Amino acid sequence: MADLSAEVCFASPQSQALMPITVTQGTSIRTAVMASLLPSMFPDYDFSCLPCGVFGQVVDDARQVQAGDRIEVYRPLINDPKARRRNRAGR
Repeated sequence: MADLSAEVCFASPQSQALMPITVTQGTSIRTAVMASLLPSMFPDYDFSCLPCGVFGQVVDDARQVQAGDRIEVYRPLINDPKARRRNRAGR
């Protein structure tokens, strides 16, 4: 099997990280995230259940990594955008 190069990125409110990774063909998105150093760099987050995407599109955890993918790990929303707009409009 061939090795594929991709990137895994994550941003916390305090810092961000973009890490190049090399995985074997057939590796899932979730496996690639867990194999990166992100879980050890950001121990306050549970990377086993945070949603992931590729180039801004949410994808299933089982999707296979493709060469050149930018795998993004998304944090939970702090404020619901709809509720925030409603509160701002009600002022």
